[in-house]
Amino acid sequence: MNTVRKSCAKALFEFLIAQKIIINDKKVPLFPGAFAIYGHGNVACLGQAMEEFQNQLPGYRGHHEQNMALTGIGYSRAMRRKQIFISTSSVGPGATNMITAAAVALSNRLPMLFLPGDTFANRFPDPVLQQVENFSNPTVTQNDSFKAVSRYFDRITRPEQILSSLPQAIQIMLDPSECGPATISISQDVQGEAFDYPEIFFEEKVHEIRRVYPDPRQINLAAEKIKSSKQPIIISGGGVLYSEAEKDLSEFSKKHNIPVTTTVMGIGCMNKDDPYYIGPIGGLGVGSSNSLSKDTDLALAIGTKLGDFTTGSWSNFHNNDFKLVSINTARFDVTKHLATPVISDAKIGLIELSNALGEWKAPSEWYKRAISEKEDWDKYIEKQSGPTNQKLPSYAHAVGAIYRNADPSDIVVTAAGGLVGEVVQIWQPKQLNTFETEWGFSCMGYEISGALGIKMAKPDQDVIVFIGDGSYLLHNSDIYTSILYNKKLIIIICDNGGHMVINRLQLAKGGKEYLCNLKEARASNVEFVDFVSHAKSMGANGETVSSISDLESAFMRAKKSDKTYVICIKTDGYQWLEGTAFWESPTLEVSSTEENKKAHEEHIKGKNRQRKGV
Repeated sequence: MNTVRKSCAKALFEFLIAQKIIINDKKVPLFPGAFAIYGHGNVACLGQAMEEFQNQLPGYRGHHEQNMALTGIGYSRAMRRKQIFISTSSVGPGATNMITAAAVALSNRLPMLFLPGDTFANRFPDPVLQQVENFSNPTVTQNDSFKAVSRYFDRITRPEQILSSLPQAIQIMLDPSECGPATISISQDVQGEAFDYPEIFFEEKVHEIRRVYPDPRQINLAAEKIKSSKQPIIISGGGVLYSEAEKDLSEFSKKHNIPVTTTVMGIGCMNKDDPYYIGPIGGLGVGSSNSLSKDTDLALAIGTKLGDFTTGSWSNFHNNDFKLVSINTARFDVTKHLATPVISDAKIGLIELSNALGEWKAPSEWYKRAISEKEDWDKYIEKQSGPTNQKLPSYAHAVGAIYRNADPSDIVVTAAGGLVGEVVQIWQPKQLNTFETEWGFSCMGYEISGALGIKMAKPDQDVIVFIGDGSYLLHNSDIYTSILYNKKLIIIICDNGGHMVINRLQLAKGGKEYLCNLKEARASNVEFVDFVSHAKSMGANGETVSSISDLESAFMRAKKSDKTYVICIKTDGYQWLEGTAFWESPTLEVSSTEENKKAHEEHIKGKNRQRKGV
């Protein structure tokens, strides 16, 4: 076997560059780019390799390790897991800063390759700068923290170990059943060490994401369950998008007369004009979907892990005859909650299940009720999010103003906090795949960073970010990154004076306002931030507005801007859209106040509606 002598760092990047994938009949890099913040643990070896290969694998400068990794995650989600970004950091806090982002990727079943530097394999300099020593196990470093939030983890202590480790990492990241982040922790000294690598290791390889085909027996059993139902619904998750099964879902629902609800991560799989699309379900969902869920006798869950916000902490399903059928590539997800499992890719599963159902249709009365419920709820949303002269507009007013003026191709992005619930209810997609919210890990700070990655993946579409003042203060440096790399974002900051959705929960549980609300932050000098001036200092355009009509006008100026545009509007911190599902969160059993007592009584009511035995 012919070999070539290379340092480990150069061999690693040359191998990654050789990996390709087919997208829209075109061969493209599997790894389209890498974000990096260099330090002593990765600059001399990994950094030099990145510089030498920059024409084949573009590098991007990060400003915070968590942020740059979140940008890569946003890119991978927008590309439907077909391309994978790389994020490399030095040893120490640079590495541990990426752990939150790894958790986001794992929770959302998204691929991301983390390359943190590590301590010396030879241990001669120990303890090295930024090493966290484990007194009873010298093999443990801070990078072991990645193990809890990685689908695949390896520590490279010999240069030849990448021969087996890298292919394994790639296969896991491309496996629809196992998809998630991979962490290759590379000892500093090993990065520069050389090995005689086989030349075949660097040959081009074209990957394909496999489709998981279902067992016919599982399909037939699922079909029998569905045929016995009178009031079925579909719960469509992110797996429908990753499988590119949007058309199949629409055809399935129409053929079998079943209304479709979605998880937060599944929004965008149908557009608002599809006659079978009812809207999101659960804790952030619309009243129409939640009303149907309470009476449904069967839910067909497709490509979803069925988190508590989707199921209303499993209190949403009141019908004593309720049954669950689940289609998912992941055995772990498909067997949850006493489901009848179909281990399958969403697209193939829908096709096979439809064939097994034949010409069966759900009763028309059930579909008519679904449409009636949707029409009623749409009227409520339209009223709550419509134009207003209210002195302090609500989140809903702000979201509605942008939605009315947005182009069908505009992509909306938001994440943790109160804005998610308002955006989810109001922003009915005018076009498929234009809704990219992170909710698997509910990560504050994802908004701007994730949106940047989405813009990198879809440069021809405007990307609109909704972010609260709390999340903005947590992470905002990617405004500067968007300027550096000419990736325009439109950022709407809704400033309601603190973490007001948690303030809302604080009050709902019978507590008093404390710390969440800036006015109750025990601060001697409460100063409100000039967010637009801050954004402008990083190179963005922007303006502060004080009314909904001004917001609409500002948005049109933002559309014409040639670079990132930030609009800030003060909003009411106490006005929210109606919630129509229970969500279990801790409640004091021994009450301190009458409000505590009332909150606990409501908590028990919700608990008593939960589906048992799950």
